[in-house]
Amino acid sequence: MRFDVLTLFPEMFLGYLSQSLLKLAIERGLVDVQLHNIRDWATGKHRQVDDRPFGGGPGMVLKVDTVVECVEAVRAMADPPGRVALLTPQGRRLTQRVVEELAEQPRLVLLCGRYEGFDERIHEILEPDEISIGDFVLNGGEVAAMVMIDTMIRLVPGVLGKEESSIHDSFSPGNRLLEHSQYTRPREYRGKEVPEILLSGDHEAIARWRSQQSLERTRRRRGDLLGPEDEATQAT
Repeated sequence: MRFDVLTLFPEMFLGYLSQSLLKLAIERGLVDVQLHNIRDWATGKHRQVDDRPFGGGPGMVLKVDTVVECVEAVRAMADPPGRVALLTPQGRRLTQRVVEELAEQPRLVLLCGRYEGFDERIHEILEPDEISIGDFVLNGGEVAAMVMIDTMIRLVPGVLGKEESSIHDSFSPGNRLLEHSQYTRPREYRGKEVPEILLSGDHEAIARWRSQQSLERTRRRRGDLLGPEDEATQAT
């Protein structure tokens, strides 16, 4: 099974790849892990991979052009092109059933986020399988990618003496709702445009739009997080 890991910090994986069962699996040719630095696809003098979010807000957002072109180039490096899995707390929960499903793939492309996340058009263009390892926030997707690799290699024939695996989900209380969509430069990419409301400068209107986006996204993706007060807000 082949894993292509797309990250801004490939060095984080070096120690992990040189230890224990994974090291042996790689040496025996049962597993192949390739690391790719997203910054290698950045352009411009400073090779910038992120930018400030349209509409204001804290932090930086990963740029659509750099990330999309990185993923497309990596997928073209080998056959099959591989299924893209984007590590995000807003994705479907990684359970043993999901692990078994993904482990059937001969190749997985793991996309690790950083900062305030991805420009929403990355999700729209790549249509990745969005995966979360739990209801908590990490500094980036690298640790989550290691979790995915660790769970799946255990299902590769020959890696373990016997098949065994366990998933322990954790939950940290906080904001029940999922975050709204984020956008940054460029304003238009492959026909996908930033919503005009975020360019209006009307901060109250932007706040209302984001609140509604957050509520609607939570209802679509994680309805179990909504309480009666959220349903009442949606109805109004």
